Amino acid sequence: MFELTLQALFSGLLAGGYYATVAVGLALVFGTMRVINLAHGELVLLAAYVAYAAESNYGVSPVLAIPVALVIVAAASALVYALLSRIEQDREINSLILTFGLGIILTNTILSIWAADIRSTSDPWFQDSMVIADTLFAMNAEVAAFIGGLVLMAGVWWWLNHSWQGRAVRALSSNRAAATLMGVNPRRIEILSFMIAALLATFAGFAIYTGKTVFPALGHVLTVKAFIITVLAGMGSIPGVLIGAVMIGVIESLTVTYLSASLQELAGMILFLVVLFVSPSGLFGGGRALAR
Repeated sequence: MFELTLQALFSGLLAGGYYATVAVGLALVFGTMRVINLAHGELVLLAAYVAYAAESNYGVSPVLAIPVALVIVAAASALVYALLSRIEQDREINSLILTFGLGIILTNTILSIWAADIRSTSDPWFQDSMVIADTLFAMNAEVAAFIGGLVLMAGVWWWLNHSWQGRAVRALSSNRAAATLMGVNPRRIEILSFMIAALLATFAGFAIYTGKTVFPALGHVLTVKAFIITVLAGMGSIPGVLIGAVMIGVIESLTVTYLSASLQELAGMILFLVVLFVSPSGLFGGGRALAR
């Protein structure tokens, strides 16, 4: 029983790494523009399918598809931003409607190109398993994705706290009018935030394709998961995203292990509602400044 619980906790930790990498991009865009990009999960999925296309059509490692996927996802993100930036009235609600519609378009585009079949990598290295301390088991892809996600999130945290552009993002998140008066170009910083979110989405899509399975409807699932984690952590809290994602991953893994896989999503939602009931502003107080 103890070893089973330990394995469930470890699997949940690794799953939290996937979730956090997806959610950080959503949190970054929200912190900069105060809008929720409901097409973010579809951008992650787009990167996953580019990796699949490279492997299935050209027989190359999915790793080699990352630069191509980054260009495609960045271009799609730039298009999303261009459309969002044209919204002048009721930005919050209209941005939700717009990005939700864009997400549907992306999902159906993926569906028409690659059909509804479930896809996963056939690369043997990613599928091979490793044993840690003769007790814990995981796929190479899961461990690599977790470590890579931590490195990327640490990089984003450092960038937000120690670079001029990062401080500009935080200033814009905290007080847009004051940041503009201090010389920050909102449009330039918003575009930069979208490009970094595209980088995170590309890595997340590659990680999910190599470590799990992908299908066209997964994009919506990822968006909802990322939104839940972002709110759970406290809107705009980058460090809280990792903790919130791990909490969701662990509770889902324990539910699958001891109850039923059919209750996995329900368990995460119950945790989300309980935390909001106890702390309506999220685990980290819902601070408006990023990276706190």
